[in-house]
Amino acid sequence: MLRNITRLTILLLLALVPLRAARAQEQQSALPQFGYLSYDEVFEQMPEYQEAKEAFAELKVKYDAETARSEDEFQRKFTEFLQGQKDFPPSIMQKRQAELQDLMDKSVAFRKETRRLLKEAETELQAPVLVRLNEAIQAVGEELGLLFVLNTDGNALPFVNPQMGVDVTLPVLMKLGLITTANPELPALPATLPPAQETTPAAAVDTTPAEPAPATPETETTTPTPPVR
Repeated sequence: MLRNITRLTILLLLALVPLRAARAQEQQSALPQFGYLSYDEVFEQMPEYQEAKEAFAELKVKYDAETARSEDEFQRKFTEFLQGQKDFPPSIMQKRQAELQDLMDKSVAFRKETRRLLKEAETELQAPVLVRLNEAIQAVGEELGLLFVLNTDGNALPFVNPQMGVDVTLPVLMKLGLITTANPELPALPATLPPAQETTPAAAVDTTPAEPAPATPETETTTPTPPVR
């Protein structure tokens, strides 16, 4: 008898093991498996990005000014060449043509070098900002237990199952210190309409009674009716 009971107990335990495993798997699958956000949207909100953008703009202004100066110099010498080419002897003509060609070659080379230098400067200025953003995304992903975080820029993620993916924009902004839990933007994003609907009618109710309050047409209309009869 005892052997039969123990056998039944063992069979029941063995039957419960796959059920528990299935429940654990269902619970785990119910949790978000990955995160997503717009990388550029968060990146452009960082104050370090604005500082890098301003520094890049200042550097570009300097290169543009130097490019304009070299172009003005070429245009001036080219005008002088056109005005005096009829009177130039062949040796001076060749010399002026060589000078113009040299200026043109240097101008083209400087433009190419300027594009390269500006690209490198932009990369160097944005590098620490990108590192900080990537660290914040990694920290949020680890805290939420996500497998990975996808970038939605360029319509790369047109659909996300809310049971599988979670928008980590707000947690990343909080991790960067751009918003706090006290900031109304955090809880108000999914519920911005209800507060707006409550405030607008409240303002309307406050203003409408203020106008009819001083005027008493209602009392006047109610009191004179009995004497008329």
